[in-house]
Amino acid sequence: MNVAGHRHERIAEEILHEVSAMLEGELRDPRLNANVTVTEVRVEPGLKKARVFVTIEGTPEEKSVTLDGLTAAAGYIRHELVGRIQMRRSPEIQFHLDTTLETARRIDELLRQAKPAEAPVPAQNPGSTAQKPTEKT
Repeated sequence: MNVAGHRHERIAEEILHEVSAMLEGELRDPRLNANVTVTEVRVEPGLKKARVFVTIEGTPEEKSVTLDGLTAAAGYIRHELVGRIQMRRSPEIQFHLDTTLETARRIDELLRQAKPAEAPVPAQNPGSTAQKPTEKT
């Protein structure tokens, strides 16, 4: 792997850790509930944008409100990242809802529903007229 690719991965990993730490107690916005988890960070080439994927537990309305709170905090988070990651400029932060787990659960549920019920294996009746193999001597 080239050096630039490794740098993107390293920066994405550092952003993930720092944003997670901020969400655990530094951000005081009441819209940010405790059920927000950063699942992945993707940094675009040139380090101009970082897409931060989060899972949010709650109703669709709660998820929307929490995502709005994260978007409002993006400027503060970006400013904090400059000092914490020691970069001249931090990438623009964009938050996205990660629905991977919900999609996987839904697929599992559909597969379980689609799986036909296993038919019982017919038992051999000992008194049946089926021929038994004969021994040859």
